[in-house]
Amino acid sequence: MLGRCQSPKQAAVVGGVFATVWLSTTFWWLFVAMHTYAGLNPLLTVAAIVALAAALGLYYAAACAAFWYLLRNRVWLASLTFAALWTMAEMARGTWLTGFGWGAVGYAHIDAPLAWYAPWVGAYGMTAIAAWLSAVVACIGRRQIGLFAAAAVVLLLPSVVPASWNTWSQPTGSLSVTLLQGNIPQDEKFQPGSGVPLALQWYGEQLLASRGDLVVAPETAIPLLPQQLPEGYWAALQSRFAAGGQTALIGIPLGNYNQGYTNSVIGLAPGQSGTWHYDKHHLVPFGEFIPPLFKWFTRMMNIPLGDFNRGAIGQPSFAAHGQRLAPNICYEDLFGEELGARFIDASLAPTVFVNVSNIGWFGDTVAIDQHLHISRMRALEFERPFVRATNTGATVIMDHRAQVLAALPRHTRAVLTGEVQGRSGTTPFAWWVSRFGLWPVWLLAIVVCAFAAWRVRRGATSPIAP
Repeated sequence: MLGRCQSPKQAAVVGGVFATVWLSTTFWWLFVAMHTYAGLNPLLTVAAIVALAAALGLYYAAACAAFWYLLRNRVWLASLTFAALWTMAEMARGTWLTGFGWGAVGYAHIDAPLAWYAPWVGAYGMTAIAAWLSAVVACIGRRQIGLFAAAAVVLLLPSVVPASWNTWSQPTGSLSVTLLQGNIPQDEKFQPGSGVPLALQWYGEQLLASRGDLVVAPETAIPLLPQQLPEGYWAALQSRFAAGGQTALIGIPLGNYNQGYTNSVIGLAPGQSGTWHYDKHHLVPFGEFIPPLFKWFTRMMNIPLGDFNRGAIGQPSFAAHGQRLAPNICYEDLFGEELGARFIDASLAPTVFVNVSNIGWFGDTVAIDQHLHISRMRALEFERPFVRATNTGATVIMDHRAQVLAALPRHTRAVLTGEVQGRSGTTPFAWWVSRFGLWPVWLLAIVVCAFAAWRVRRGATSPIAP
């Protein structure tokens, strides 16, 4: 398609329209949060979702326009150039202006041969490989035997290399876990006359009655600040986990009016001096902070708890039962480069990831499945198990190979129990992303594009365009 465009403007339009449609259908479920629960006018909600998709689609429009200029190269270089440009567009979408890389191409390959490359190159590296293979497929019918042979090697390598050659972690022991899924209706969750007392009662009962080594309650499971809780409520929880051998991670907001508020997870354990807590770093625009110049937009919606302070990147893990537990809240597991900051020191790296979420904002939609896919990608990248405790789903126990070992039905009030095996060790991806972030991928893509541009300036021909 891009090879048939007559100008960079036309290529940009093709790329922009494609991306707008693709992204709109990827996160259409924002309609549920913005209209059903936040009360925004339905037409304005649709317009806002399409506008967001179109704005993010500008990255792909720019990539397609640049590809039109760089197309006049040998097929092998043109295919690499397309992969480089598409990957840069994906990384820009996923990291610039807070980033929203939901639905990136790499996630589509979690159960496909390309998943083998996750511990090496991460999700964006898988995106690059997938984009390159797509460009190679576009060259079918041309005599490019070397290019097709290279693509065949990439696809067949995962099936011929022994699994032990691509294993980078070792077991560190197991612990029993209890995951709580309260299924508090989102339109009642923060209402003092309905959802709040229900949450306090149900989560309080389950926390006090739990029997696993680790019990996890989801994001804002306790929907009040500790100082706002009924007298004796928080003291009872602290006392419950101060004795015995159990540990709890509980989603709860922290802070006060003067210092500001954080979306947090509190850790309770025996012999603990003080209260350990993790504060969410990557906040959700409009839901947890208001971007500059957009207060007029948030005034049209009814979103509680809408302005938080950020926690730091790479906060210490919570040590319990011989494991290092690393919480992340809501869509923080979308940002592998940020979770990777915890792996700079292998001796302190997490052995288990714990995600606490409330996807109740998006109803019974594909958002639940997409978020589970995101956690599975992080499990593959770092070879770490994930346990996920959510308000409405997906509440699961997952191993370091991203296989779901146990799960609760979504939108049910239930408790999931099972075992998780911690892992230590550092994958190649964890090693380089903890030190350099995504810069190696950026630099490699830039080098490919710079070389392609140099070739064009020298007068390279255009073997792909008709």
